[in-house]
Amino acid sequence: MDNISNTTGLGGETEGREKIFLATLFPKLTQWADVPWDTMEHCHIPKNKLILGFVQCTRRKLLHFVTARSELISTPITSNTKRTVYIQYHQNLNNEPRVTTSIENNRCIILGIETSCDDTGAAVVDETGQVLGEALHSQHKVHLLHGGIIPPIANRLHEEHIVEVVESALASSGVSLADVDAIATTVKPGLPLSLCVGKNYGKKLALDAGKPFIPIHHMEAHALTIRMVEKVEFPFLVLLISGGHALLVLAKSLDEWKIIGQTIDDAPGEAFDKAARRLKLRNIPECSSMSGGQAVEYLSREGDPRAFDYPTPMWKYRDCSFSFSGLKHTLYKNIEKLEVEYAIEGGRVLPNIRDVCASYQYALTKHIVRQTQKAMIYISTRELLPEENYSLVVSGGVACNQYIKTALRVLCHKMGYTLFCPPPKLCTDNGIMIAWNGIERWKAKTGVLYSKKDIEAVDIQGKSPIGEDLTDDVRSLGIKVKNWIKFR
Repeated sequence: MDNISNTTGLGGETEGREKIFLATLFPKLTQWADVPWDTMEHCHIPKNKLILGFVQCTRRKLLHFVTARSELISTPITSNTKRTVYIQYHQNLNNEPRVTTSIENNRCIILGIETSCDDTGAAVVDETGQVLGEALHSQHKVHLLHGGIIPPIANRLHEEHIVEVVESALASSGVSLADVDAIATTVKPGLPLSLCVGKNYGKKLALDAGKPFIPIHHMEAHALTIRMVEKVEFPFLVLLISGGHALLVLAKSLDEWKIIGQTIDDAPGEAFDKAARRLKLRNIPECSSMSGGQAVEYLSREGDPRAFDYPTPMWKYRDCSFSFSGLKHTLYKNIEKLEVEYAIEGGRVLPNIRDVCASYQYALTKHIVRQTQKAMIYISTRELLPEENYSLVVSGGVACNQYIKTALRVLCHKMGYTLFCPPPKLCTDNGIMIAWNGIERWKAKTGVLYSKKDIEAVDIQGKSPIGEDLTDDVRSLGIKVKNWIKFR
């Protein structure tokens, strides 16, 4: 505030500074004044009708704007690159003048909001993939005590924390809501009671701030996150494995997705979590705070993956569908036999728990790898990917499992594919991937809503296919695999 204490009567020249006069401004008319970043350190915008503005343009410092009503808007500069500052005069709903700002050099900034399941996430990301700010509130420990996600509890916790999470992400980013170009929010698929919290808050922010709104498909966001950190061009094959999904999808473009295979029952993350619950892994001290999948992976490191046999799911079917319920039920039967054999009661854990976990993890991994191998054969047969662009993107929470990732790396090496996987932090649900999906859509000029009517019409969808289902076409080929890729 020291630099703007004397902002009236700025008509005279100031050494080392230049003056810029706005053209005459008329009510309901928007005009812009350009201030080239590389030609001046400071500039004064003198009083012109209802506007008095002062701009301080110093690298990595603040831009200050003061209206005739002495309102202050501060926007931090987060990059040393060339910028152009725009001063916009317009009228708000009360016909009162105000000044807003946008810092541009083909730059866009998106606020992303994620509440599809049990994590409340928000992030501010720019078009280069730079995460300007983020915040996340995890409900993991709460649901761990209940043995699983309870939708009404998830809804309540989202409601309690969403404002704090979004404000924290904005605060850490150094930009205000006024500087954000649009608000992207997950609206499908997911838990309806969770989705509605983010949808309602995101729409309210957009409407109140006069910002465009970008509805986001949760699975699309997972699939595209890799493009924020790696150069992956369309088209490419995607394997999405999480607590609620198992999908093999061909990503042809931002608006064209083809489903090659998907689960017909459980998801792999769900299969891990239910196994951990039945095995009472929470009673093992080092696993007490881990998710089910993390606990199984941790214990499997010292176990024998061939200690117990499991059936091969979907072996009769010539498609790429997933099924994890059979493996889960086989595990339950094994546990029952072992508990009788070792006289296990109460909260005691099986003495051979590491072998049990390792065998189960191996069975799930083998199923994932084999169905992905069939998808690669299908793609080759139908010539759906150019040979020079054989890429497999693996994302979702289960993609954090190093054992599964290593097996898929072996598969990709044998099949001539390049494996891409986001960092673990970006595989699980977060606001960053939603903001980045918003960036992709903003740049492509697709799926961005501007009108109040269109924004208000957006609603959640608990279930929502990401694209056209090609399962029947996969089956029509009758794919037979002579040599399955083997891994340890």
